[in-house]
Amino acid sequence: MVRNDERRVLLADAGLSVLAEQGARGLTHRAVDRVAGVPVGTTSNYFRTRDALIGGLVERIGERLTPDEDVLAGLAGKEPSRALFADYLRDIVRRLTENREVTLALFELRLESTRRPEVARVLSEWQRAAFEADVAFNTAAGLPGGSREIALFHYAVDGLLLDRLTTPLTPGTSTDEIVDALVAGLLPS
Repeated sequence: MVRNDERRVLLADAGLSVLAEQGARGLTHRAVDRVAGVPVGTTSNYFRTRDALIGGLVERIGERLTPDEDVLAGLAGKEPSRALFADYLRDIVRRLTENREVTLALFELRLESTRRPEVARVLSEWQRAAFEADVAFNTAAGLPGGSREIALFHYAVDGLLLDRLTTPLTPGTSTDEIVDALVAGLLPS
């Protein structure tokens, strides 16, 4: 079969929708076909197995959540400070909240990884790469904190996003206010 990248992206995006709306149990080739509006069997032509489909979804998550190079360049051009780190963190949170469906699908895959080692392996590779990219940016931009602080922020942002995308603990508190409090509490002076 001739590879059609546009069709592959369409199917992966449909798969993310299924995952976000129905959870891992609802993720089937037929469900993706239905959401994508393609003939039955199309998804299995592009992603032969469930593992291949999940691998394609993780790849698509990475594509959709990749930081904008212009935003990174703008941040990297500023004087290193806690405020700059907060701006960098705000960009991460913005991308994750604006791509609500993608972030929910990512959380679903993380839960699924506790039950399926093959999902854990694929997701772990992606998470490691994202973490290393954050550490590299932090170092290149001369921001305070190292890999330990970046890990703490990953833990904090995961909790913040789970809160904001589901049932907020304090719905009246702005996300920016929470980001500022996290930076003040977790980043060394």
